[in-house]
Order: sequence, then C-alpha cells, then structure tokens
Amino acid sequence: MIRNWLRNIGPGPLIAAAFIGPGTVTVCTLAGVGFGFSLLWAMVLSIVATIVLQEMAARLGIITQRGLSEVIRTEINNPIIRGIVVILILSAIVIGNAAYEAGNISGAILGMETFISNPYINIGNSSVNYLSILIGVIAFSLLFMGNYKILEKALIGLVTLMSLAFVITAILTRPNLVEMLKGAFVPNFSNENLITVIALIGTTVVPYNLFLHAALVKEKWSNNDLSIARKDTFIAIVLGGLVSMAIIISAAAIQTEDVTNAAGLAKGLEPLFGSFAKYFIGIGLFAAGITSAITAPLAAAYVVKGCLGWDTTLKSARFRIVWITILFIGVMFSSMGFKPIDIIKFAQVANGLLLPIMVVLLLWIMNKESILGKHKNKLVNNILGCIIFGVTLMLSIATLNKVIGLNLF
Repeated sequence: MIRNWLRNIGPGPLIAAAFIGPGTVTVCTLAGVGFGFSLLWAMVLSIVATIVLQEMAARLGIITQRGLSEVIRTEINNPIIRGIVVILILSAIVIGNAAYEAGNISGAILGMETFISNPYINIGNSSVNYLSILIGVIAFSLLFMGNYKILEKALIGLVTLMSLAFVITAILTRPNLVEMLKGAFVPNFSNENLITVIALIGTTVVPYNLFLHAALVKEKWSNNDLSIARKDTFIAIVLGGLVSMAIIISAAAIQTEDVTNAAGLAKGLEPLFGSFAKYFIGIGLFAAGITSAITAPLAAAYVVKGCLGWDTTLKSARFRIVWITILFIGVMFSSMGFKPIDIIKFAQVANGLLLPIMVVLLLWIMNKESILGKHKNKLVNNILGCIIFGVTLMLSIATLNKVIGLNLF
C-alpha cells in the first residue's frame, strides 16, 4: 500500500515546496511572535484557497496537456488584451522570481550557517559567501539533468526533511491544543493584524504555482489519472499548510517580540529546549530555501515557454537559458549580500496585480466546455473561486497600498 502511494506521488510536493520558502518562514514567524495562535485561521483559509486554485490548474494541465500560459495565450483573441496579460505574467513571474531567487538562496545559506561558521572567502576587496555558490551548483545540477523523475524525488526528499524539522520543533514547544484549535477555526481580524493576515495569504496562494502545477502534471499523468492528481494536490497542500502552521505554533512559544526572522526564531526557542532549536530550524530553513531556489527558476522557464509559444522540453537550450539566468542572478546577489529592493518592490506590485487577474482568467478558462468538456468547473468550484477572487482583490489592494503608498484603505 505504501509503495503504491509513493508511486502515485506527483507534482503536489513540488508545489508545497514552492510556497514554503524563506519568505513564508519569516512571515509565519512574525505571525506567531506577534499574534500567537490567533492567526492560524488565516493559514486554514489560505490552504483551502490554494487547494481550490491548484486543483483547477492541475485539471487544466491534465485534460488539455498544455500549460496555463499556453492556454491563456491561445484563448484570448484580442491582441491588445492578450499582449497586456502576457506582459503582466512575464513581469510578475519571470522578473519576480529573479528578484526573489536571491532571498531563496539566502534562506538556504542561513540554514547551512547553523552548521558552518564563517563561510566567506575574500576576493580582492570583496567578500563572497561560498555557500551561495554551493547551493547554486546543487540547484543547477538537478535542473540541468532535465529528468522530471529525479527532480521530483529530490524535492520530495527535501520537503520531507523540511516538514519533519518544523513539525518536531512545534511539538517540542508543547502548545495548548484548545488555544491552537480556537486560533485555527475562530477568525480574529483587526487593523493591527490586517497586513500580517494578507501576508500569510499572499505567501501561500502564489501565482507562479498555478503555472508550475499545470505544466508539471502533464509530465506525470494523462486524462485517466485525474482522481490521483486531485489526491496528490489535496494531500501535499494540506501537509504544506501544516508545516506553515507548525512555524506559527513554534514562534508563538517565544516570550519576546524582538524576533524578525527565522534566525531569531531559533534563538528565541533556545530557552525552551536548548541549542537543539537552532539545528531543527537550520535544517528546515535550508530545505525551504533550496526547494524554492529550484522551483522558482523552473516555473519562470515554463511561463516563458507558454507565453512565447516555444515547443520545447526540459532539456532544450532556450528553456535552460531562462532558468540558468534566474538562478545566476540569485547566486550573484546572495553571494555578494546585495538586496535588489527596487526590483523586489516591482515584483510585489506585479504579483499583487496578477493574483486576482489570474483567478478571473482561471475561472473563465475552467468554464469553457470547448477546452475541458465534461471536466469544466462545477457550481461549487465557481462559488469558491469567486470568494477567492474577493480575497485576492483585497490582497492586491493591500500590496499596492503597502509598496507604493496609494492609501486605498
């Protein structure tokens, strides 16, 4: 039975790996430190929204055997609208992932620095962190093989490692189960926690995962495997969400609010169960960083492929050039300690704009019988999708409000 289940594992864990990156670890840490268990409900909401949207993306990829960006490009007939949507997608996903790649690699470095002290080498007047190069080489090797099965197994192993690290950390804090359940199922919403709630949703419901999922399912399954794909999506996203909740639970145990990142989380937990804290957090952060460092360039390459209509494979030169470029940018910025703030701000705005647009486009496509036939959306899919659109629109407005100060609310 276990062997059969393992054989049927698909892209789901890769999607979970993609949304649990260093940014997610940081946001969940801040949520736990600042608000205790009271924002666990936001993660429950995020998990439900992610399952609904990723199921649609997976169903689209399996039935059409095409990626989401390919379907969008071919189904929008108006050239002006198509051009605007394609430019927005390319800006948000490709430029955005290039900007965030440095953060992914930096997160993995932070995890490795738990075990390796002073990982810097001097080159002339500059100091370079050689761990970023090492992580870049690992990510490059797995992606360059162009073998989906090897990539899948490697990421599943890393996701398992990450999950165990954060879940064990949460268990060791001995959380109050009653308070934890109350936080998970009783919404607590205020002006003080608004931005944190939106950040929790935004770090889980990730636009590029829709493109990645639709592209990867056709590497694994055919039309007859739809039920298996749904199970894979549901299990992986629920488990991924539980990992994020475990980080919040761990951070809630810290008695001080003077914690701003995952390194602070490890230090804050030391009084509870000694120096073991930093090793669990270090392993978890390393796995979170390197999995996102692999999936972000891969997603960007699939998006470019679909938007530009390339008939390519994982091993094609054009496909490789895209992910190599993004990986190189990430390695360069992280090794030099450079933080491309302006690019990241642009990426945040583009992603904030893209998310509600993608929900609308996805709902439109998923209701087209000419594309999906009998597998088009049911009423419940559309109701849930419309609710998610409302939430993502609020997320978009809040992102614009935060990044460029529109003062929309």
